[in-house]
Amino acid sequence: MKGSLLIVEDEPVLLRGLRDTFARQGWEVETAAEGEAALNLACSRTFDLILLDIMLPRVNGYEICRAVRERGCQSAILILTAKSQEEDVILGLNLGADDYLAKPFRRGELLARANALVRRVRRDRPSVSQFGEFTLDVSGRRLLRNGTAVGLTGKEFGVLAYLASRPGCAVTREQILAAVWGNSVIVTPRSVDRCMATLRTKIENDPHHPGFLHTIRDIGYRFEPEPQ
Repeated sequence: MKGSLLIVEDEPVLLRGLRDTFARQGWEVETAAEGEAALNLACSRTFDLILLDIMLPRVNGYEICRAVRERGCQSAILILTAKSQEEDVILGLNLGADDYLAKPFRRGELLARANALVRRVRRDRPSVSQFGEFTLDVSGRRLLRNGTAVGLTGKEFGVLAYLASRPGCAVTREQILAAVWGNSVIVTPRSVDRCMATLRTKIENDPHHPGFLHTIRDIGYRFEPEPQ
């Protein structure tokens, strides 16, 4: 999977075209056709990239950009708009956008820009993080508890690392499957639940009342770096 992507575009034909283009390249794609829906999606989970049109009904792209950055969203933001005046570019970048592409654009250039932004976002993410008594070293693929290694399977480590990269965000079982198991492996969401059950026995003081790995009913899971 290339990355997770939210496309915010109110023109139906363009929206379908963009969705299909990125999906064919292996991206996990969500879409929104208006600002309020986009804002709810962007703040409910973490995307690697948000492809954001500026001219939207009710809540425009500038307002969305400002709001998600104020809420701590770390997703890369690539603005798409028919506006190309210098002041519009500056406004978008000052509000927290990472790049800017004026319509009409070439699909190849768009894909190249998107891939470059996601590589940068992933490179800038810290490879070592702390939660509770634990140190998660993503680059070294190890979990330490007060300096002692915790034995995790490859899938357990993958699930923990994926959730820990999205702290406080609701993550679906399907997202975890795609990120950890991959689209080429035939598994069911129950595989995520079984993996989560064994992972909890290794990091939670009480697996039945977890502090770090929370179940979100009918959706999936959420990682909280501070025990709840």
